[in-house]
Amino acid sequence: MEKETETKEKITKARRITVHEVPAQAFIKALASKLKGMPEFKMPEWAAFVKTSHAKARLPEKEDWWYTRSAAIIRTVYVKGVTGVSKLRTKYGSRKKRGAKPEKFYKASGKIIRTALQQATKAGLVGHIKEKRAGRRLTKKGKEFLEALAAEIKK
Repeated sequence: MEKETETKEKITKARRITVHEVPAQAFIKALASKLKGMPEFKMPEWAAFVKTSHAKARLPEKEDWWYTRSAAIIRTVYVKGVTGVSKLRTKYGSRKKRGAKPEKFYKASGKIIRTALQQATKAGLVGHIKEKRAGRRLTKKGKEFLEALAAEIKK
């Protein structure tokens, strides 16, 4: 009887907290603050002058939008598994208001997504996959990093 209780406690303690169990907004905010401290992640010079999509009328208003977008991209790679730049462009795209004409969907900027993924690859969080389903996937280090952050937020 005592052994059963001990094993149940061990299983409960060993249970990992996944990113799915934490609210997305809180997780992205915390991950963005962690990415700011990493030397591999820094906002490129050109990022201060670009829109995030063809459909947007203005530049992002927040100063640290790069880290927020990078964090959201990394979380999406965690959630979707293997994904590529094209799928992420569709996810972060939006409708463009065209005056009297009906709105039309446009994809997001690929350069921003590609550069964020390259920085994540340099940091060792994301890696290339060239199998049947090619794209980007989290590395073991990246998955452990995100799950540790999720556990920290959950407390």
